[in-house]
Amino acid sequence: MSMLQELGAQLRATSDELPTGLVTVAMERLRSATELLNWVRQTSVDPIGVPQLGNATEHAEHAAAALRLAQDAIASYLAQIGLSGESQGGDANRDWRSGLEHDDSDKVAPPPGDEDRQPPPERLGPWWQRRVEQLTNEAPPQNAENGNGGAGGKVGTTELLRRVATRVRSGDRASLGRDLHGVNAATGLSLSAAAGPVLRRLAGDLLGHDPRPEDLGRLRTAVSGRVRSLLPGISPAALEQVLTRTCRAKAPEGAQSHPADSAVTSSVVAGVLLARLGRDAATLDPSAPEPLPRRGDDRAVNGADA
Repeated sequence: MSMLQELGAQLRATSDELPTGLVTVAMERLRSATELLNWVRQTSVDPIGVPQLGNATEHAEHAAAALRLAQDAIASYLAQIGLSGESQGGDANRDWRSGLEHDDSDKVAPPPGDEDRQPPPERLGPWWQRRVEQLTNEAPPQNAENGNGGAGGKVGTTELLRRVATRVRSGDRASLGRDLHGVNAATGLSLSAAAGPVLRRLAGDLLGHDPRPEDLGRLRTAVSGRVRSLLPGISPAALEQVLTRTCRAKAPEGAQSHPADSAVTSSVVAGVLLARLGRDAATLDPSAPEPLPRRGDDRAVNGADA
């Protein structure tokens, strides 16, 4: 190996080790928490930490942007010295795994000495199930009405995302509703953070390049019909919010939706994009081989529903 090739290898290794995925997941989780607190704040005169979370989210966004800028600079330098062909790809090829690999939504560490005790049941009430019913028009099963997730309460967010993708591919709205009803609110709300990087990766594969603000209309056309058929109670603002973030476009002024809407919509959009690409839910396993790259299907992006 020549000195130039060794330098290129070291630079690529440095780029790959930058924690873009972890920072992106942290940013999505902060954003989800901010949405939830904003929703609660509507019935309270106390800001209850929303400004502080907003500042933390902004810092995470700046950190993620700085990491992407560093990776782009490394890729540009490698191209200038003739080693661009050996690059492993941009952040979209790696970051989508981060939220799926660090699914700790149901793993709360017990206090010292209480390792064998079961955690108390969730006390948020059945508001998650009520919102899922509004979105899917599917009533919760009897064992989900206590708000604790019923028999499926131990399902983690990553597994839930794969189940949703399976239901979306088959068009089975009844089963989609049962899967969403069968988890507690904490697991369901975590779908936003897990699905965010996945959406950028899948949208990039469909479009043939990383999604940009100018791709918002094409992406909206590709997914909106299928999403509305599976979520007849979804508001246009909730879907627009998810697609805007995926394309890193400017959000409409005053746009705000229920936090459960964002979580459910993100997971369903991920399932629709998987169907467009002809992939099944197993490809959302972070240990699965990297899917083969392909150019976006213009017919799928611009036209008919799958």
